[in-house]
Amino acid sequence: MKKIRAAIHPDDDFHYEKLGISRNKIELWEDAMRTDGSRGTYEWWYFDSSYSDGTKLIIFFFSKSPIEVDGPVKPMSTIELTLPDGRKFEEQVNASIEDSFYSREKCDIKIGDCRMEGDLKEYSIVFKGKTMSARVSLVNTVPAWRSQCGPILFGDKEEYFFNWLPATPEGKVEADVSFSEGQLHLEGSGYHDHNWGNISMLKLMHHWYWGRAKIGDYKVISSWITAEKKYGYKDFDVFMLAKGGEILGDNANHTLKFLPEDEYTDSHTGKPVYNKVVYEYETPAGEFYRIAYKRRGDISRQNFIDLLPAPVRLGAKLIGFEGSYLRFEGSATIERLENGIAVESVTEDSAVWELMYFGKACADKLYKEKNL
Repeated sequence: MKKIRAAIHPDDDFHYEKLGISRNKIELWEDAMRTDGSRGTYEWWYFDSSYSDGTKLIIFFFSKSPIEVDGPVKPMSTIELTLPDGRKFEEQVNASIEDSFYSREKCDIKIGDCRMEGDLKEYSIVFKGKTMSARVSLVNTVPAWRSQCGPILFGDKEEYFFNWLPATPEGKVEADVSFSEGQLHLEGSGYHDHNWGNISMLKLMHHWYWGRAKIGDYKVISSWITAEKKYGYKDFDVFMLAKGGEILGDNANHTLKFLPEDEYTDSHTGKPVYNKVVYEYETPAGEFYRIAYKRRGDISRQNFIDLLPAPVRLGAKLIGFEGSYLRFEGSATIERLENGIAVESVTEDSAVWELMYFGKACADKLYKEKNL
């Protein structure tokens, strides 16, 4: 068997100093441009929001497509509006480098007529396309948070990384949206994070589950990441639990358990999926919580190979590329437990979570059964 390479999610003083960041404070520049656009790098700023009637709005700002990271910078912004009846409206704006801007001092991004600006407390987001437009105000109700040092580092020399900053774990949203069927004024709950790396994610990660939910007065960010085979299919926990505007705890104490249930095979992507994803967590104060995402339906089911240009698609097929993305909608329930009994239970009927699956289906399970 080939040597398993190192992969760590550090939380020690050496790495904080090496990365130039503070353990207890997030700086404005951490939500600014963090890569140089060179081969292998990618970066995106993400916003999603949900509303009491079931409407969902998602906006992305990219430096380049995350599935074409070896290419040059190609500024791109996308919008996705899902109505309560399930109908979806989407648009993509592409712009030249000359008509784009990425600040290195704070979140300040321009892609054509699309713009995102913010200071870790308040954000203004504008999308302007040919068929859709949106103007969004996002105000943090939970402070910006970083999972440990931020990056997961891969390689014996820590030469590769995937980094993630939830700059708005939860916030108050007001949005005005125009699309082919009219206009909407929306008020609800939103989230913003920032992702970047220096090598294609499919070379580092086999798959991950990610979700965020506002459940009554609770806010949850949850992720369970499984590395690729060369890193021993190592699992990483990323988690934050807040109540009101206070963060109760995160994955730094590594008490999180991932307990998925009711597996099935998605007919479109061929990937194993769970109808119910459960996390159990003990806070530093000793309180026990169980968070369960229960799938009701699918917002998106994509095979990445279908999104590639024809010449690239052929090459991807020849090397057996099977990357897929699924986004789900359903309910999220949080329970606070005492002696194994739920003494508090709250359910939210409008939760969103995703499964990003880069590797071959179930390869991690077969490996772990054989080697662990």
